[in-house]
Amino acid sequence: MATPIQNPNPLTGLDEWEEDVLRRYPDADAIATAKSTDEFRNYDTPVRDTVREFYRMNHTYQTYEFVQEKRNNFLKFDKKEMPVWDAFNFLNQLVDDSDPDTDLDQFQHLLQTAEAIRNDGHPDWMVLVGLMHDMGKVLCLFGEAQWAVVGDTFPVGCAYSDKVVYPEYFTNNPDFQNSTYQTELGLYSKNCGLRKVNMSWGHDEYVYQMMKDHLPESALYMLRYHSFYAWHREGAYSYLLDDHDREMLKWVKLFNPYDLYSKSPTPPDWSQLKGYYEDLVGKYLPSTLKF
Repeated sequence: MATPIQNPNPLTGLDEWEEDVLRRYPDADAIATAKSTDEFRNYDTPVRDTVREFYRMNHTYQTYEFVQEKRNNFLKFDKKEMPVWDAFNFLNQLVDDSDPDTDLDQFQHLLQTAEAIRNDGHPDWMVLVGLMHDMGKVLCLFGEAQWAVVGDTFPVGCAYSDKVVYPEYFTNNPDFQNSTYQTELGLYSKNCGLRKVNMSWGHDEYVYQMMKDHLPESALYMLRYHSFYAWHREGAYSYLLDDHDREMLKWVKLFNPYDLYSKSPTPPDWSQLKGYYEDLVGKYLPSTLKF
């Protein structure tokens, strides 16, 4: 096992990862209506060493064994159960004071994402994806380190692609010395499909597993793979994909800009939106969620 980590949370806030993503993938001006995309994440500072340190730890400690341990622990969903709307209040404990784009709480960010999707006339299930996509960040409230909650995701149990951000840090990972894991396919078979592939642990997989019995397949791909940038932005890992993955890719690519570029300093008017979202949540989700 890896040695204990002295500082498991190098980022000043969870959204600092998204700052780095926005630098790497600056587009979607049509969605960023409050300001142009080049104004997002403007700290007037150079690229931060904290992001590089975050990925050093992420790539060092996200082993195949680590992923199995986290799946066995958290996917039992035996930590907490609460009404859906209480769950948003729970998530709001993660207000990020370091985020330069918004001083709104987590729920208002999710609401802005959902509203941007709704305003563009997408199906109501996609609006709900916008509302729920970051619910998995509650993992931090259960003691998970930042590098095991956010960050670009990637397959474990096979060779790392150089399209994953900071691929040089994978040399620190114990799996890098495992010859079985370091072939192109590793534990998998050619074109087996991403559903058979273990991804690095984080909020994407967690919220997918939470929602998998309640939303359509296209919505579930948005949730499960929205941080898998090496695939949906760089075209990597094509040898693991099946036809279903290739069909679903369009939905992942459709959702991602709404997540990154929908922030606005103006909070949504909840008094005007409450009825719609209560009906929407009631249509698809049970009255309580298990965590």
